[in-house]
Amino acid sequence: MTENTPATSFNPGRVLVTGGGSGLGAAIVQGVVAAGGTAVVLDRDISRVSGVKAFEVDVADRAAVEAAVTAAAEMLDGLDAVVTAAGIDRCGALDTVAADEWEKVIGVNLLGTASTARAALPYLKQSHGRVVTIASTLGIKAVGDATAYCASKFGVMGFSQALAAETAGEMGVTTIIPGGMKTRFFDDRDEQYKPQDDSRLNDPERVAEAILFALSQPKSCEIREMVIAHAEEGSWP
Repeated sequence: MTENTPATSFNPGRVLVTGGGSGLGAAIVQGVVAAGGTAVVLDRDISRVSGVKAFEVDVADRAAVEAAVTAAAEMLDGLDAVVTAAGIDRCGALDTVAADEWEKVIGVNLLGTASTARAALPYLKQSHGRVVTIASTLGIKAVGDATAYCASKFGVMGFSQALAAETAGEMGVTTIIPGGMKTRFFDDRDEQYKPQDDSRLNDPERVAEAILFALSQPKSCEIREMVIAHAEEGSWP
């Protein structure tokens, strides 16, 4: 897209989405396809994915991520963008969440983000593409009973800022900071940790639209960070 190309003609190109099997990831895939792009999904559960190529991958498995990203890039003859939407949570006080489960949150949310970005770097630099990382309002404002999630998302914030500085002029880095969304993310939580009023949860389609907007920027312009939340979001500011 050139400097003078109107946004309405934007095509996101070849976009790899982790966590694209459901929730925000699935909404991003739908948005990419609707805009004329080609999406490919990396997800642990690809049973609900249709119409796009999908790789069954646990993003906490670095070797599996590297192999899948390489396979996707070779299949598409490159990548124009990567969106790291895979994420999990394990709620509870630090001394009540099993250490293995606590570390799994870090493995998926932070290390999975880093592994995906690292594997995609040569392709994104070649296309002067973008990586979009997904943080959270709990990556800028911590709460109790969420040490693993907050640690992972604060980590995503720092990782993304450092990567943006490191790759400035070579590729773009955008961090999306969403509030709570109406997805299956809360399904496996104990009742006390589920939203009691989902009217204050944002639709993932709105967040996906923000991501497509970030991807649509001309090469000389970067949206570095964007907070997007329901108007009555309780976790921000």
